[in-house]
Amino acid sequence: MSEIDPVRTLIREIALAVGMIAILVLAMWAHTGSMPPLVVVESNSMQHDSSGEIGTIDAGDLVLVHSPSSSNVITFAEATNPSSRHYGYKSLGMEGDVIIYERNGESSSTPIIHRALFKAEIGSSTDAVEGECESGTKWNNLCILSWTVPGSDQIEVERINLVFDGDKVGKYSCAGVAAQHGSEWYSVENYTPINPGYITLGDNNDCNDDQGVFEFAQGLSSLHSGIIKPVQDDWVIGVSGAEIPWLGTVKLMVSGGNSPGVSQVPGLSFIFLFVFIGVVLLTPVIVDPLFNRILKNSPEMLEAEKEAEIAKIYSSEEE
Repeated sequence: MSEIDPVRTLIREIALAVGMIAILVLAMWAHTGSMPPLVVVESNSMQHDSSGEIGTIDAGDLVLVHSPSSSNVITFAEATNPSSRHYGYKSLGMEGDVIIYERNGESSSTPIIHRALFKAEIGSSTDAVEGECESGTKWNNLCILSWTVPGSDQIEVERINLVFDGDKVGKYSCAGVAAQHGSEWYSVENYTPINPGYITLGDNNDCNDDQGVFEFAQGLSSLHSGIIKPVQDDWVIGVSGAEIPWLGTVKLMVSGGNSPGVSQVPGLSFIFLFVFIGVVLLTPVIVDPLFNRILKNSPEMLEAEKEAEIAKIYSSEEE
């Protein structure tokens, strides 16, 4: 029997690995409708447990990104309102969807992965006259006169007033600075949005919503246009699907620039990651000899070896 060519074997194994990865990426693309179909979580703003938790979003996790065109975003307000058809809906550890969005639509900014708390929609509006509005909020040549928040009792109101205490909408409790000032629940008082869109909040950010709507919230900033505004539909990159724990830590290990690297990755994630890598590396070492032994002792292989020996004897006699 001829010896196995190690170079040819290596090329074959590499081609097989590349092919499998390509098939996996294409399958995820077909499932999510988004490319890339995965994003790496860099911060702990969505973390539920300091040690990390499967089923929620931790730094170092990979998250499937579903195309926003194929997913209707369900807000926390809708998912916690018993009268809503989305009541009880949960995603990644809490009610409501987690969205990935660009800060004020700036593609140069690092996208944010936070939960959609509620959405301010246009209740009623009129066209702006020569680019001006006598009343209401001017946006995209419209004069917005009233606002509606799906999943709440705020329907065509001039100013939004919500208290997430379980009465009109679901419960969203606050701690830290907010609790010290006597604010047990996330609330919105006399709020007039700059534009229609989602108000978003990291699960681990203690009622400090991205838009600074809550009384004690500082909000987040974009690179070029100040504090983040309500997230418009066209700023949404995708809706978070399932999380794949730990594997994104590898990418964070080699990240540069403004990335926090692995500083916010839970300590246990490193242990689980190394165990996972060890299992992946050791599995072929253990399985391959076992498979070869089973294959070698199979009736078909024994018969083939017997026929090869007979052929070898006949060949020797002919010589």
